[in-house]
Amino acid sequence: MITMEKPLDDYTTKTNQLTLIQAINDGLRTMLKEDERVILLGEDIGRNGGVFRATEGLQEQFGEDRVIDTPLSEAGIIGTSVGMAVNGFKPVAEIQFLGFIYPAYEQIMTHVSRIRMRTMGSYTVPMVIRAPYGAGIRSPEVHSDSVEALFTHMPGIKVVCPSSAYDAKGLLIAAIEDPDPVLFLESMRIYRANRDEVPEGKYIVEIGKGKKLKEGNDVTVIAWGAMVSVAMKAVEQAEMQGITCDVIDLRTLYPIDKDILSESVQKTGRAVIVHEAHETGGVGNDIVSIINDTSFLYMKSPIERVTGFDVPVPFFALEEHYLPTPQRVLKAIEKVVHF
Repeated sequence: MITMEKPLDDYTTKTNQLTLIQAINDGLRTMLKEDERVILLGEDIGRNGGVFRATEGLQEQFGEDRVIDTPLSEAGIIGTSVGMAVNGFKPVAEIQFLGFIYPAYEQIMTHVSRIRMRTMGSYTVPMVIRAPYGAGIRSPEVHSDSVEALFTHMPGIKVVCPSSAYDAKGLLIAAIEDPDPVLFLESMRIYRANRDEVPEGKYIVEIGKGKKLKEGNDVTVIAWGAMVSVAMKAVEQAEMQGITCDVIDLRTLYPIDKDILSESVQKTGRAVIVHEAHETGGVGNDIVSIINDTSFLYMKSPIERVTGFDVPVPFFALEEHYLPTPQRVLKAIEKVVHF
């Protein structure tokens, strides 16, 4: 196994061009092969291969005892996973859409995140909760919610959110091997948007470490999930005006990589945070606090946030108006530069 943070050219590992959803399937297949304790469970993940085909072909390869179709009961899926996890298995539970997780919230809050503390370390909960999230694919009501902040306020569970196929596989394997629970968020909008070089076999991207995607001197732009590509498009437009930006893909939302944030902001003196969740109570607020705590005296302008609005995610016709756009991000970049 290798921990991959160097360029792929530094390795002799064979790679494939995969979409994010294919990389997730590859990561699940890799761990099912390696560890008999890994069990997948969720609604329609077996015979149908999942609503987005994340688990396609896995039940045929590993059988119905390893890839389990469950009843339509999110609380039941998570409760069953807890029982499996404390008894030696490594369940990977799929919640079909993040907006469907609300019936299971009590299980996650009162059991998944607390058992290590409750038992003084005698038991851990090595489970992963996979959940597609976010707007941009014209789903019905409740299917497009982005409520990651509900879980970053829950000590005891890690929250990760990859923006690329390479990171998705590496973070998923790291999550499955983690001795504690991990909420693994997958942006539906980018499931098939791009292809990346993804190594075959097993590798790990470390949970809790952000990644700098672009180097610049004027502004730090921070994003995750589908908003990374939105931020990158805005930064490219800013470069036409002579504005250069650090772009940070946070990758892990809890625990947040404070070092990469403070190092970048202390260099640029300006920050723009981009996320599609609602502004009030969003993870962006925690990032503002981190910057204030670590880098306040370096700041040349107030921090800007570009977010979704404080309304339920609207239906199809208005969905694109809800989401942050490169134009909105560019305006925020210009505002902090010209403050």
